[in-house]
Amino acid sequence: MATYRIEHHTEYRFNQPVYLRPHRLRLRPRSNGWQNLLTYNLTIDPLPAGLAEITTLDGNGEQKVWFTDPTEKLAIAVESFVQTTMENPFNFLLEPWALKLPFDYPQSLAQQLRGYLVPYEGRLDPVAVELAQDIAHDCQRQPIAFLQNLTQKLYEHCTYTVRAIGEPWEAGVTWRSREGSCRDLTVLFMEVCRAMGLAARFVSGYEVGDPEISQWELHAWAEVYLPGAGWRGYDPTHGLAVGDRHIALVASAIPAYCSPVGGEVAPVKTFLETGLTVQSELETEVKITAVNDI
Repeated sequence: MATYRIEHHTEYRFNQPVYLRPHRLRLRPRSNGWQNLLTYNLTIDPLPAGLAEITTLDGNGEQKVWFTDPTEKLAIAVESFVQTTMENPFNFLLEPWALKLPFDYPQSLAQQLRGYLVPYEGRLDPVAVELAQDIAHDCQRQPIAFLQNLTQKLYEHCTYTVRAIGEPWEAGVTWRSREGSCRDLTVLFMEVCRAMGLAARFVSGYEVGDPEISQWELHAWAEVYLPGAGWRGYDPTHGLAVGDRHIALVASAIPAYCSPVGGEVAPVKTFLETGLTVQSELETEVKITAVNDI
């Protein structure tokens, strides 16, 4: 069991006054059987005109905020205290019918998982299919061995790169280049799972990492639905199953629905008046501290 203090600061600066359209914030750590949110404090500048708590279709806790006055910045500060308890990520029993891949899902479960089996770009990448077949063959189609082998293979053969902005790359692009950001490696992992009929979803959050470091980033990993065990996390960036050193914010079948801040802006004055298009600069800072009590 461990308790962490998370400080996450995000600031957008615009090159001209803008109106902020309604924004969605996905910065509240979730609570479940192995992660407990103890406290959560949110500060927003400028002060929003309203804030609504939302539970999404995926069960995520989001906050929707809206504004009235023009501004040249949007600053969001979050302080959370979270307790994690999953010391053994393999403490589960699979259903008897889920011991070999691919699973023969009961019809009702198959319907519920359908959205988590849809490929990232609407079609399965041949690279993901080939990887899935090779790994499944090597591990005699045992699901846990498949996931462990896949996690290790991506960790050992792909170089981690920092890419602060942009959508995740397609699975084939990441595997052929043998490099990618955490979100690129996560999408590749998900696609290989989906090619083998394993329901998978994208998770955003934090990885505690080395206690000596002073700089953290928002992190991404995957969760796979295992019958009898539920959603279980795997982190191909670090080559391990997710335990009590990962802190999840939100999860979704669609990576875009896990971005920490989502929303649009509109200029106060038109392009004809200013000759400028709206541009922004983003600065983020994350700090994670292990604590004994709060």
